[in-house]
Amino acid sequence: MFKFGVDTFIWSESFSEKDLWVISKAKELGFDVLDIFISNAYAFPVKKVKEKVIEVGIEVVTTATLNKDTNLISPDPDIRANGVQYMKKVVDINVELGSKINGGVNYAAWGYLSGKPRTQQEWDWSINGMKEIAKYAQDKGDVVICVEPVNRFETHFLNIAEDAVRYCQEVGFNNVKVHLDSFHMIQEETNFREAVEICGKNYLGYVHVCESNRGIPGTGLVPWKEFFQALKGINYTGALVIESFDPSFEELNRQCAIWRKLAKSGEDLAIQGLRNLKRIAQEIKD
Repeated sequence: MFKFGVDTFIWSESFSEKDLWVISKAKELGFDVLDIFISNAYAFPVKKVKEKVIEVGIEVVTTATLNKDTNLISPDPDIRANGVQYMKKVVDINVELGSKINGGVNYAAWGYLSGKPRTQQEWDWSINGMKEIAKYAQDKGDVVICVEPVNRFETHFLNIAEDAVRYCQEVGFNNVKVHLDSFHMIQEETNFREAVEICGKNYLGYVHVCESNRGIPGTGLVPWKEFFQALKGINYTGALVIESFDPSFEELNRQCAIWRKLAKSGEDLAIQGLRNLKRIAQEIKD
């Protein structure tokens, strides 16, 4: 019923040529999909990654984030323009890899907080930038840009599914959809089923299956049965990808506030999480 995937963050903080082995490792561990995080689109080894993906035979999607120099809601028009150009490069990478999905905080700088609620001006800036990105993605190939609402400590811009759907509607391109992540959902949504149904088949494009404490999926507070039943109810057929971070990371662990070991290793977290989620999914199927 569901196809499960894993994020390169499990092994690598900043995916590069030295991490090509991760592609075959994901397949070896039984994952159907690999989510490759593009930390720097201008330095991403796209040709070598493409060769390895073809050799291994695994479906790939990508995630990307914007930063202070590519922030689509920056008051500086040059920075906003940089963001549009950066996301166009991300689209190019997806097209070359054969990836149909790019998710993540791709609508504003990840970690950027203005200190006040989102403004209409910020909304307009991001919408206008995303329209250009979406048009480019539509013209270049079959790439869907999925915007991820994340918790209030990581952005003030999109925190809940309802706002993300409205964002997609205002961008007005059918290749802009929502990326739900259960780690963020349990902090910001009031009901998992309602969040999924608000997106519906038309707007839910991508899903990360992460535990409430970013630990091993199936061991925390996420209502997995409710979540999976809701996904089944809207006939979601995309990937369900485990995302967490190895305890040895530095910059990502600072950004995500990971201060203790949640498993023996990132890989161990992924292995146990996949086992747990498959069992829960089987119960839903039955």
